[in-house]
Amino acid sequence: MVRKNSLTRAVEVEYWVIDESGRLADPTPLVDAGPGVEREFVEPLIEVKTTPCETSRALHTELLERLDAVVNRADELGLGLVPLATPLHWEEIAEIACDRTTIQNEVIGDSFEYVRHCAGTHVHVEQRDGHEIDQLNTLIALDPALALLNSAPYFRGKPLSAGVRSKLYRWRAYDGFRHQGRLWPYVEDVDEWEKRRRQCYERFRAAALEAGVESETFDACFDPESSVWTPVQLRERFPTVEWRSPDTTLPSQVLRLADELVEVVSRVEDVEVRVGEEPGRVTDAEIVLAPFDRVRSVVETAIEDGMTPEVRSYLERMGLDTAAFDPLTREFEHSARITPEEARQRRLEYADRLERDVRRLSPPAAD
Repeated sequence: MVRKNSLTRAVEVEYWVIDESGRLADPTPLVDAGPGVEREFVEPLIEVKTTPCETSRALHTELLERLDAVVNRADELGLGLVPLATPLHWEEIAEIACDRTTIQNEVIGDSFEYVRHCAGTHVHVEQRDGHEIDQLNTLIALDPALALLNSAPYFRGKPLSAGVRSKLYRWRAYDGFRHQGRLWPYVEDVDEWEKRRRQCYERFRAAALEAGVESETFDACFDPESSVWTPVQLRERFPTVEWRSPDTTLPSQVLRLADELVEVVSRVEDVEVRVGEEPGRVTDAEIVLAPFDRVRSVVETAIEDGMTPEVRSYLERMGLDTAAFDPLTREFEHSARITPEEARQRRLEYADRLERDVRRLSPPAAD
């Protein structure tokens, strides 16, 4: 269904940068390849982001043009971009020094190491006045869709789960600060959202000061919005509702899911949105959100086991075409460890896959 006033949308996708041997490499030479290309907080990771785009076509065109520029530069330099949630096997990943990450290390402690091994995708959807909470709650109910983009099961060579990045983030890195990193229940209104966010900020700030961080340093790095890592958020930028759960993966899959999410979220302006006792469904007449405990259970299954029949059935009732996705995590043997040499080879293979994906989707260059 094409809507006259479609929601503006944007994506941000992170990729590991490797050299010709498959080892993680410095992405600095790629940053000036084009607009929207930035370093992430760890050394071998790069982010490619779009501007707010008014249509699906505009989003596809912009992301692919930006990726094409980065891939071309990478080819010239003997580098590659790897669309996997983790590097599969790598012992230590260094951070780029800054006060913000120093504070997180001080507060979160050794568990912050898990975050350094994760590469993900963020999808932004324009907020509509008067519908922000319905949009937020609908995306909370859609969080099990992370299973559609699960791309790697390995952490340091050991298989942990189908969606290892989400497991590392939610259940390991921020396990001591669960309000910061886990999925929040539905909210009633914007005031409740802001109250929850303020409470998380104050807890995090208090922990930082207790750990010896100077208040001026903390306040220069964090505010209530930037100190919360819950997977679905109201953001003041654009402003948007942001979904931060999925892994990085092939751009064709990222763009397909962004399109489907925007289509479901756009319905909240036209139909009733309510929390019901049913398992959840999206129809032309209403959006029924499953009880939050049910959503959380399906999310846990999506992280641990991926696209099980239960997860597939849930997502299809919520309006997503699960048959259109082929999660990369399925291509790995989840019961066996992977050696550093095997990991390097797999990174090279998936860097080639990403390049082919971009070339296949990008329009031919003008003569």
